[in-house]
Amino acid sequence: MTARIALGSTALLVSVALAVTACAPAAEVLPDQTVTASPVPSRGPAPSPPADPRPEVVWPLTGVDAAGKPAADLARPALSIKIENSAAAKPQENLQYADIVFEEYVEAGISRLIAVYQSAWPKSVGPIRSMRPMDPNIMSQLGGPLVFSGAQKRFVNAAAATGLKLITQDLGSPGFYRTSDKAAPHNLHGYLATFGQQVPKAKAPPEQWAFAYPARSATAQRDGTVASYIDIYMSPYAQPEWRFSDSKQMWMRYEGKAKHVTTDGTQLAAKNVLMMWVTVRYTGGGGHSSVPETLIAGKSGWGYLASGNKFVTIRWSKKGQWDPFVITTSEGAPVTLIPGKTWVELVPNKGVAPGKIDIS
Repeated sequence: MTARIALGSTALLVSVALAVTACAPAAEVLPDQTVTASPVPSRGPAPSPPADPRPEVVWPLTGVDAAGKPAADLARPALSIKIENSAAAKPQENLQYADIVFEEYVEAGISRLIAVYQSAWPKSVGPIRSMRPMDPNIMSQLGGPLVFSGAQKRFVNAAAATGLKLITQDLGSPGFYRTSDKAAPHNLHGYLATFGQQVPKAKAPPEQWAFAYPARSATAQRDGTVASYIDIYMSPYAQPEWRFSDSKQMWMRYEGKAKHVTTDGTQLAAKNVLMMWVTVRYTGGGGHSSVPETLIAGKSGWGYLASGNKFVTIRWSKKGQWDPFVITTSEGAPVTLIPGKTWVELVPNKGVAPGKIDIS
């Protein structure tokens, strides 16, 4: 019995083992596989930043591209020339070539101009007239000479005492001549090359305004109000107008509703019209004629800037005679202009009958 039990147990174990072996799955055979490692991405050079829209070389008073211009031309000083603007003086010669023109209030409310030439020196300009006491404070920061026909001795002496270079016909400076198309004193003209020869050490002026590149980012274009017409009343004898030309993308100048043109028929135009409210006082006689003086040095005020077809309210200031004008928004942020010519209208609102500025 015991043996049978032993044999039976053995048989049972063998049977179980065979059954387990029979039920075990066959070993899994994997197909041949080729594994390719992912490549490490290669890194090329970083893309170049977008090109700076500002030209490498610009004319300092207009911000216009000056690439390829002769070095001697780029190094020219700014010639600030007093230009008459009365009816008897018109049309003026080559006023359209000025980079900046300041229009100021003088006797009887007529206006007179300081035309600043640097990017272009035409052969001659005129009519050239006398200096006023505010002129050094308006233009000395440009670094070049003031060119004029004459002035009261006290004003000439005061200007010379500041170190400003004066080129004046009354003191015998060369370069002046008279034309036959108008009566004196409205016919004094001058040669710019001859004026420039009298300041051999003068350098090109520093930039006077911050310019926007591209032009559409200029402050007035970005934040301003659309406008097409500027009507300025300085006095019954000085009422300039500016009308925006869509085709030229320029502000076109008019006087007395008529186009303001030069001797060759060119209508005066500007990319920017900067209007500043200013105080005018009379100098007092002291044995001389009392004349209006626009207060600029050490002063500040409000105004407007039209660049392209839009305008903004601005604040202006000028620390001293040799310091540049500082132009900001009403909130104090820097202002940028469209590259091109700029006219600066100094419109009285204190000291004499106040003027008006209407922009629409």
